[in-house]
Order: sequence, then C-alpha cells, then structure tokens
Amino acid sequence: METEVQRSVSLRLNRRGDRNNQFQQNRERLSQDYPMKAVWKRGFIRLFLVGGIVWILLILTVLLFHIWSCESSFAFFSAICNRESKVFVVLDNMGLVPKPQHRCPIPIANDPDKVVILQGRTPDKIVQNLSYIVEDKKNEFQSPPLFGGHQSWLQREKSFRLKSTMKVHCGFMQNGGAEMNPIDINYAKKCRFVVASGIFDGYDTPHEPSDISARSKKLFCFLMVMDEISLDFIKKNVTVKEDVDGGLWVGIWRLVLLKHPPYDEPRRNGKVPKILTHRLFPEAQYSIWIDGKMELMVDPLLILERYLWRGKHTFAIAQHKHHHSIYEEADAIKRRKRYARPLIDLHMKIYSYEGMKPWSPKKGTISDVPEGAVIIREHTALNNLFSCLWFNEVNLFTPRDQLSFGYVVYRLGGLFKFFMFPNCEYNSLFVLHPHTREHSSVVEWVKSLDEFKTNKTGLKESRGGLGLWTPYPGNLDSVILPPVARTSKAG
Repeated sequence: METEVQRSVSLRLNRRGDRNNQFQQNRERLSQDYPMKAVWKRGFIRLFLVGGIVWILLILTVLLFHIWSCESSFAFFSAICNRESKVFVVLDNMGLVPKPQHRCPIPIANDPDKVVILQGRTPDKIVQNLSYIVEDKKNEFQSPPLFGGHQSWLQREKSFRLKSTMKVHCGFMQNGGAEMNPIDINYAKKCRFVVASGIFDGYDTPHEPSDISARSKKLFCFLMVMDEISLDFIKKNVTVKEDVDGGLWVGIWRLVLLKHPPYDEPRRNGKVPKILTHRLFPEAQYSIWIDGKMELMVDPLLILERYLWRGKHTFAIAQHKHHHSIYEEADAIKRRKRYARPLIDLHMKIYSYEGMKPWSPKKGTISDVPEGAVIIREHTALNNLFSCLWFNEVNLFTPRDQLSFGYVVYRLGGLFKFFMFPNCEYNSLFVLHPHTREHSSVVEWVKSLDEFKTNKTGLKESRGGLGLWTPYPGNLDSVILPPVARTSKAG
C-alpha cells in the first residue's frame, strides 16, 4: 500500500517536474523570441520614420528646385518654371519665393492713384515741324525698296543740322515691310499712354507685369510687337485669347503683328518698335519701352512721374552698368562675339573720323553708353527726331544701338536733353528673364572682312547695315581707334 502511495507521489512529482521543465523551456524560448520581435518592431518604426523624413526632404527638394528654376539664368531650367501654378502661388504666399533684390531704392511715389498727370504737351522750341521721307527718288542703281530707305551720306549729314522744320528718313518707307494689321492700327489709335515691348524670332514669351494699378490698366495700352515666327511660337507655348474684334491677347499684353520683317537680322528687326515707337503708335503722347525679356515690376504711372514729370524731363534712359565710352562698349561686343568684329571696328572708325571722342567727365554727360532695355519718353518733335536719327544709324551700321546713342547725342551738339538715371534703379524696375534660347548668328564669328567678299556664306545682310558697304567719303585707313582700358570682366 505504501509502495503504491510512494509510486503515486513519485509520478506526481515527476509530472510536476516535467511541467516545470517544459514551462522553463517555454520561458527561455519566449525570452529568446522577444528580442527578435523587439528588433523587428523597432526596425519597422525606424524605417517608417526614415522613409517619412526622406519623403519630406524629397518634396522640399522638388519645391526648392521649382523656386530655383524660376530664378535660374539657364533657359532649360527657367522654361520649367510656371509662376501661375498653385504650388508657386502657395510658396509665394508663404514667403519662400525670393523677391527681386533692389540694387538701390527708387524714389517713386507710393500711390499711383495720387499721381497728377501732366496736362498738355511740352512745347517744341527747337524742332517744331517734323515730317518723314517715305519714298526715295528713283535711281537706276538702287536696289528694291528698303525699310530704312537709301539714305545718302549727304542726307545723313544734313539730318544732324537742327532747324524748326525738318524732313528726315525714319523707317517705314513704302513697300519696305513691317506692316501692321488694320485691327491693330485701329486699336493703337486710342492709345495715348503706351507700354511697348517686342519679341522677334521666338526668343521670348510675354511676361505679365506685376503691381499694376487699376488706374494704369485703364490708362495704358500694353502693346507687344512681334513677327510671325514669334506669334506662332507663343501660340504653341502660351495661352492666347482672341477678343470680339479679332485682337490677340496674352494677359494684359495686346499682341501686335508686324508682317514682312524688314531685315534679315532679328536683332535689327527688334529696333523697329524699340526706337521707332512714335512711328508705330503715332497717337501716343508717352511711351515706356521694355525689352521682351523684361518683367515690369513698377506701376507705369509711377515710372512717368519719377523719370519724366518730377524733373521736367521728356526723355529718360538708364546708364550702362559697366561702360561710359562707346569704344569700351565696342570692345566688349567684340570680346563677347555679339557682332562681327571687323564691322564693329569699321563702325567705330567712322565715328572716330567724324570726331566722336571717348567719354570723359568734361563732356557734361553721365555716360555715352545707355542700358537700352528701357526707354521712357514723351513724344515731342525733338525726341521723335532723335529717335529717327538714332534708328538711321542702326539701319546704316551695326544693330548694336548702344554704340549709336551717344554718337547722335554728340552730333546734336548738346541740344538734345535727356535724363540718364543710375543703373541700380534700372535693375529695380524690372525682373530680367532669360531668353527661351540663345541668339546665335554666323556673322558674330567673322574675324576678317575678306570673309564677306563673295557673300557665298550669306554673312552679309541684304537689307541692313548697308552703310558699312557703301564707299565712305573720307579716308578711314588713317584712323586709329582710341585705346580701351578694360575695367570690368563682365564688360
């Protein structure tokens, strides 16, 4: 009996020991599994956090790249930018989009609605009656009609002699090209205040001005002049709207088509609306010209008040950032291959022969070289004459208009008054956008006049710059161009 009891107790003890051993083994197994699960759990959490951080950084990188592309000077990246997108607007509202840095403060008025518009026109005291030659006299040796006309050296010389009544070449010769559509002509007849710009050969797209008051939107016509190539390019890349009269619009800009471009060189075509604004829009009393790559950042009424009315000026243009002398500018143009070097030299030799000296403070002007991307003017008879003479130089010689501006000022003997404002203010008026593509022409790489002799390569323009190929009534071989001190790497 005792044996059975002992055996039962022994079995119970053995079973209890087995259970304890099994429990201990389970506990050990669990204790071994728990660290692995903890590691997996912690790893998953870390992976989730790292993935979230990487995703946020990726989004921030994309947003910052979008902002950077809008400020980039590279045409490829700037083309990606869409300033009208909701993302850009949100970033701008958050203050993440950098505002254009003003190089120096502009002393403009604060409120366009309080600007008092000058009534009447500035009296014409020197030139009172100005008319234009629109048809050349017949000559058996002359080529077909040219936009700038067949101006002789004698006619050019007489045009600089100011009289109360004058008749000069000023583009727009009969059958010379650059015709406007009738609907645009009719629209422009109502424009007294004009903001004009131009795009040729598809190098730009219109940039919507910023901070334009309701008063200026009613007062000003915003006219964007272009050729057919640019209009086709814009239609493919920008939303163009058509009004009930058939006029074409991109935002605030009215698109004005110039049919039959008068020149082979797009840069020379661009000088037509830039310099001859008074001829394209003859009813305008005031105009502000801005290059097609510029985005206007200041209300045009404030510009007129600051640069014309306040100082009783009628013509205002910015000073060049680096150069004062046209010979410095010519040297920079050659170094940067902006036009054929031998033709630039020939152009400068003609000016030097005719008495154009390098700029010095004794001249009484701030500079001989303007920043021509902005021109602010009242269309007085003298200003219109100056514009005609300036254009005639561009038509006869090279299309680099900075070289001709100071020369025409010199030839008018100080009678043409203008306000040349600091370049830092110019940089505060506009935002400069890159072209959609870089301009390049084979003529820019020409090193010798011999390359033009046969004209088999098409280097020589057929309708512009003909003064460079017309025998000059003077000995240019003896002319030595003034030495140039290069004051700026950027120049």
